[in-house]
Amino acid sequence: MWILYAVGSSFFAGITSILAKIGIKKTDSNVATAVRTIVVLVFSWIMVLIVGSGNQVGNISTKTLVFLVLSGLATGASWLCYFRALQKGDINKVVPIDKSSTVLTILLALIFLGEGLSPVKIISVVLIAVGTLMMIDRKASTEADRDKDSRGWLIYAVLSAVFASVTAILGKVGIEDIDSNLGTAIRTTVVLLMAWFTVLVTGKCSEVKKIEGRELLFIILSGIATGASWLCYYRALKEGPASVVVPIDKLSILVTIVFSRIVFNERLNIKSGEGLVAIIAGTILLAVM
Repeated sequence: MWILYAVGSSFFAGITSILAKIGIKKTDSNVATAVRTIVVLVFSWIMVLIVGSGNQVGNISTKTLVFLVLSGLATGASWLCYFRALQKGDINKVVPIDKSSTVLTILLALIFLGEGLSPVKIISVVLIAVGTLMMIDRKASTEADRDKDSRGWLIYAVLSAVFASVTAILGKVGIEDIDSNLGTAIRTTVVLLMAWFTVLVTGKCSEVKKIEGRELLFIILSGIATGASWLCYYRALKEGPASVVVPIDKLSILVTIVFSRIVFNERLNIKSGEGLVAIIAGTILLAVM
């Protein structure tokens, strides 16, 4: 069943990027992140009530709580960087870099979780890494593209991938002894506090009231999609190996690119298309090996 949960996580994560991109055309990315986190938090605690795992709160060990908090902080940092990059750059550029966190996650899982590194897994890592490089190595074809490239979206995208990798490892440890839904709800609470603290520190609280109705709708929808993705992801992570669950989740890149073509008319060139095939091939190898 954990494979099905991982696939569900991939789909919802894929449409999250599209919905969020629509919702942050005019809205500041940090403000949008803070607002959508409220939706995710509500979604997460509703699931805790449904499965009845709330009574486990008093039994959470210090170690588990520490790792959940650290995982939440890493997630918050990843989100803030990701949506900043998404606001500045094209989806087809930002998403592949974010999904390259698979490579680092596998290495971290080897070091800290003792998950093995077989020849097939090495080949998969190489395919994913090469495919990612091929997808992000796109020359700006218009003045607007060059303008986007000059605004630092690449740095934010790379930081998003790094924090996402750390999140996966910390999250794996943090949900070993508790229900995955409760773990998701607790770490989402941490993300919410971090997101609104960022808004407060940057002096952008007043911009919340300025969010247009249409963008607010898509921000909320992206939060719902994220909530669904998280619930599936951490259920899969609890039951399956992190080095396999994470790559399956990263197949959301395919969902995102398909929808980016439909919604934003963003197209892949031949080299980027070949890179996408390499990423998918490496991911499938990890899933079926």
